Amino acid sequence: MKKIIAFTAIRSEYDLLSNLYKMLNNDKEIDLRLIVSGAHLSKTYGYSVKDIEKDGLKIFAKIETLLDSDTKASRLKSASILLQNSIDLIANFEPDLILFAGDREEVMIASLIGGYLEIPTIHFFGGDHVKDSHIDNPIRHATSKLSTIHFVSMQEHFDRLVKMGESNERVFNIGSVALDKFNIEPILSKEALHKIFYIEKNFEKFALVIFHPIPKERGKSGIIFENILLSLKNKNINAFVSYPNIDPGNKDIIEVIQKYQNDTNFIFYKNQPRNIFLNIYRNSMFIIGNSSSGIGESASIPIPAINVGYRQTGRKPNDNVIFSDINIDNISNNIELVLSKEFQDKLKGIKNIYGDGFSSERAYKLIKNNNFKEFIFKDEDILEMI
Repeated sequence: MKKIIAFTAIRSEYDLLSNLYKMLNNDKEIDLRLIVSGAHLSKTYGYSVKDIEKDGLKIFAKIETLLDSDTKASRLKSASILLQNSIDLIANFEPDLILFAGDREEVMIASLIGGYLEIPTIHFFGGDHVKDSHIDNPIRHATSKLSTIHFVSMQEHFDRLVKMGESNERVFNIGSVALDKFNIEPILSKEALHKIFYIEKNFEKFALVIFHPIPKERGKSGIIFENILLSLKNKNINAFVSYPNIDPGNKDIIEVIQKYQNDTNFIFYKNQPRNIFLNIYRNSMFIIGNSSSGIGESASIPIPAINVGYRQTGRKPNDNVIFSDINIDNISNNIELVLSKEFQDKLKGIKNIYGDGFSSERAYKLIKNNNFKEFIFKDEDILEMI
C-alpha cells in the first residue's frame, strides 16, 4: 500500500488536482489522504471542504489556519499554524509521498516538511513565472527548490526549472492537470443554470468575473473591481461574479460586492460546486478579471479572457487573452474587442498551449509506477550543470 498525503487550502487549488485525487483514491493499492486547511474551512469564503467530502476523499486532518484579518502578516501567521499542526501528523503517518500544487504558502510548508522528514514530494505547476510583484511567484520558485519532483504544464516551465538547477530527471512535462475537468464534467445548458439560480429573465448572455487583490494594486483593488462591474453594467452585460480569495486587500473588493449586492446585472457567489461553476464558465461570453484560469484554462472552452491590471502579467498567454489597463474606457474597449467578429474568428480551432486535458492520467501513472525515493537528497550543483 502506497501512502500519500496531499495538502489543500482553497477551492481553486483543490480543483486543479481533484481529478487526479479521484484516480488515486480509486486505486486499491494507494491510500490517499488530504490535509485540509485555509479557506476550505471558512464559511466566509464558501466552506469548500464540503466539496472534498462530496468527492468521497479521505480527509486526514482539518486544520483551521485562516485568520479573520486583512493584513500583510496574516498569511504568514496562517502558514506557521499549518506547519506546527502538520509535522507530527505526517511524521507519525510516514507517507511515501506528499503532493501539493501551485504557489501559496501551503506548498512551502508541505515542501519543508517533506524535505526535513525525508519524504519524497511532488510539486505541480512549478517553473511558471509572473511579473506582478505578488509573493506567490518567489514562493513558487522557492518551493521548487525544496521539492523532490516536478510535474509541469509546458516546456517553458520545464526549461525554467532546469535553469534554476533542477536536474532533467526530476522534471516531468505532463501538461496542466487543471484542463482535465473540461473533458470530464457533464455539460449543463443555460436553461439549467437559470433554474439553479432562479433566473426568470436576463442572463441569456453573461460574463464571468474573477478578481483578486495583489500588493502592487494595494488601495486600488476595490476601485479596479468596481471599474470592471461598471464597464459591464454600462454595456448591459450581465455577469456571474466570484468573491475574492483570502489575500490582503480582499475586504475592499467585498465592500464593492456589498454595494452592488442587489444589482440585477450581477449574481455574486462565494463558492459553487465544480460542475455548476464549470458550466457558468462554459456558457460565458468571456471571462474578465485577473484569474490565472483566464490565462491558462479559458482557451480550452474556448472563450475570450480579459486580464485587468498587473496580476498575471509575465505569464505566457493563449491567443484568446487580452491584457487591459484598469480604467473604465480601456476595459470597455477591450470588451468590445473580444466580442468583435474578428476576435471571435480567432477562437475557432484554438489549441491550449498548456495541455490537452489528459494530464491527470499521466500524473497517475507516474505516481503509481515510481516511488521517487532515490531523488530525496538534492546534491546537484548548478555550476556543474551549466
